[in-house]
Amino acid sequence: MSLTINEIKNRAIKFAGEWKSDSSERAEAQTFWNEFFEVFGLSRRRLASFEKPAIRSSNGKGRIDLFWKGVLIAEHKSKGEDLDKAYSQALDYFYGLKEQELPKYVIVSDFARFRIYNLEDNKNLEFKLEELYKNISYLDFLTGYTKREFKDEDPVNQQAALSIGKLHDVLENNGYNGHQLEVFLVRLLFVLFAEDAGIIQPKGHFEWLIQNKTSIDGRDVGSFIQQIFEILDSPEDKRQSNLDEDLAQLPYINGSLFTETFRIPSFDRSMRDCLLECCAVDWSYISPAIFGSMFQAAMNPKERRNLGAHYTSEKNVLKVIKDLFLDLLCAEFDKCKNNFNKLVKFHDKLANLKFFDPACGCGNFLIITYRELRLLEIEVIKAKRKFSQAETLDLETSAFSRVNVDQLYGIEIEEFPARISEVALWLTDHQMNIRLSQAFGEPYIRLPLKAQPNIHNKNALRIDWNEIIKKEEISFILGNPPFIGKQLRNKQQNDDLELVCEPTIKKNYGVLDYVSAWYIKAADFIKGTNIQTAFVSTNSITQGEQVCVLWSYLLSQGLKINFAHRTFKWTNEAKGGKAAVFCVIIGFSFVESSIKKLYEYETVSSEPHLIESANINPYLIDFENLIIQSRNKPICDIPEIVFGNMPNDGGYLLLTKEEKEALIQKEPNSINFIKPIVSAKEFLNGLERWCIWFNDVPLNKIERNSEIYKRIEAVKQYRLASNREATQKLAKTPYLFGEIRQPSGKYILIPRVSSETRTYIPMGFFNNTVIVSDTCLSVNTSANYYHLGVLISSMHMAWMRQVCGRLEGRYRYSNTIVYNNFPWPKETNKKQKQAMEEAVELMLKLREKYQL
Repeated sequence: MSLTINEIKNRAIKFAGEWKSDSSERAEAQTFWNEFFEVFGLSRRRLASFEKPAIRSSNGKGRIDLFWKGVLIAEHKSKGEDLDKAYSQALDYFYGLKEQELPKYVIVSDFARFRIYNLEDNKNLEFKLEELYKNISYLDFLTGYTKREFKDEDPVNQQAALSIGKLHDVLENNGYNGHQLEVFLVRLLFVLFAEDAGIIQPKGHFEWLIQNKTSIDGRDVGSFIQQIFEILDSPEDKRQSNLDEDLAQLPYINGSLFTETFRIPSFDRSMRDCLLECCAVDWSYISPAIFGSMFQAAMNPKERRNLGAHYTSEKNVLKVIKDLFLDLLCAEFDKCKNNFNKLVKFHDKLANLKFFDPACGCGNFLIITYRELRLLEIEVIKAKRKFSQAETLDLETSAFSRVNVDQLYGIEIEEFPARISEVALWLTDHQMNIRLSQAFGEPYIRLPLKAQPNIHNKNALRIDWNEIIKKEEISFILGNPPFIGKQLRNKQQNDDLELVCEPTIKKNYGVLDYVSAWYIKAADFIKGTNIQTAFVSTNSITQGEQVCVLWSYLLSQGLKINFAHRTFKWTNEAKGGKAAVFCVIIGFSFVESSIKKLYEYETVSSEPHLIESANINPYLIDFENLIIQSRNKPICDIPEIVFGNMPNDGGYLLLTKEEKEALIQKEPNSINFIKPIVSAKEFLNGLERWCIWFNDVPLNKIERNSEIYKRIEAVKQYRLASNREATQKLAKTPYLFGEIRQPSGKYILIPRVSSETRTYIPMGFFNNTVIVSDTCLSVNTSANYYHLGVLISSMHMAWMRQVCGRLEGRYRYSNTIVYNNFPWPKETNKKQKQAMEEAVELMLKLREKYQL
């Protein structure tokens, strides 16, 4: 059990009194440091060593006075000697240390003075021996009452994620895999955190055991760790009486974490070293949210994409929970904090709230929800304490901390992240217990574990959520269901989506992203309740054809959008590169909110600004619930729009400028079969490309030994090799494009995808001698300058931006949604129409003149 701050201060005063007269470094320095550690209830022998040999950058070999790997170097001098010189000497040893051994702190002392350097914060503090008790807070890495702001981008978080990922790979590559590997790593994560956070005493005990109780060749490491796990699962009164005393002091953890038995992993020397690298990380500094990244570090990129597992940063989790419940709870606390009876009722409310994440992954949302709930509870306890006559509260009574991990519920389809979620919640619980200890100066540890997170390893789309938690008990539903686009769904995910879809949307469910299934299932689950729900989703469900299919159903059931964040981009810090996703956040329920909050982003990377709205519709704009239906024909009397020509040729019918010129030089007659082709890429970037076009040329004009004939034969083989029956049939006409929709006259070309940074989507007029690619749309022969003028107008661009789909952030211009639904002016003044046509004609001439 950790010492209280008052106990540490009393020990510091006694320590200063006993050492006030000593002055000789050589005679008493080691005893001084042994007793210094005892002030904090720590065993120096288990944490740090004296006279460690090390290479100095200045003059070769030397010895560090006191070395605690990864944490501390201390240099001691005789009374009155130069402390600056001592500090320089300490830094001189950094040259010979491994990366994981580099300390975060340096302490130099001459008995009478201490100088402490915090290398992470670039701060230092000097005080006299008799002032040690006043500066205990500056030694929080020794007291266990560490105050730290957890940040996603902290290097220690990334180091932790990489170290555990490396150990995973080493074990798996040696044949230790599957369920047993997952359980082993989750237990190890708990122990690594527990030894650094003070759950396992003394600090650093597990690392000390591995260093000093196992063979350097690693042959007994697996069995020794298994013995540790068994001890952690055994109450003290049930253990063998002859147990090694260093093992016997391990605490009883409970919580079923160490109960299951499985095959012991085999270690060698390099694997033992890898484990010790993990131990070198100070796990007490880890942000709870980083456990998601740790999970990703232990997955390969293919699995990551298949599962849609995107680690959600703490910043973006807070965007969800603040408007879903946290801001309201904080406001309620502010109103009742000066009334004891109301505080008691509010505390009761906090202790009975229940949160459910039906796609919890590694638990980021549940972890941060729990942390914020505990932090609010600490403020409630402080406020209640003001009304108490006693100087301290009984830490064991239910009146103290009543919020616990069993208020969190989750479903996760993969076992490893489900287990990570459980452990991360327990570790968050301990971090919050430390915060509670800081607030009241008393150590507070919940051991053995009694409450357990309710995390279930199941397919959330194939079970009744009432089996996990009754809807009558739920307060809030939240999370970020898998980000898997409609084109990337596998068969099981297709079946999942079809299973949850109601008959009204089942026939069109193929256009939906996988995340839609959670919206449908959540809406059906919370109907008739007051449950508030919020999900992070890909922005595609608020754009294009998905809006009609998904939101027509949800709105018909009476669902209300109460708050939302429009499109923003977030990245993660997972192993293998950052994942960038374009997201929205949607908070919804069947209860209308009196104040609807809509967050706008100037750019996808900007900070949001709030707009209070009368209504938030499925396109996430402040407007009525109008949904644009997909249409095959325009609603106005205008030319039809069609897709361009699809080659489906393996590239053999397409030619670069160099290939075209080489072909014509070799076979001059081939010029009759070559035409320019324009795709979105060529049009937007001013590039040139050509194609072999036989749609209006007899095939018998091609010589069998010609280069063109060889290309046509290659197209045939390409199509025959396809898995699609429709493509195989096209092998009968290998000289033709797979799909031909070439206009018979002049046409307007519109790229199907264009950058969101453009104010206007570039469009242009082309003669039908230029082949239009299927990456573009064409407005056919009756189109004129007036039509082009309307299409490139700011009015049409505004319409497009609101209703089009997106590819990441880029505009995806649609014929059925954007063009066919656009309300063209019913009547146009002849003079205005003429002015528009003249302006378009001038624009086209300027483009040609300046090659724009």
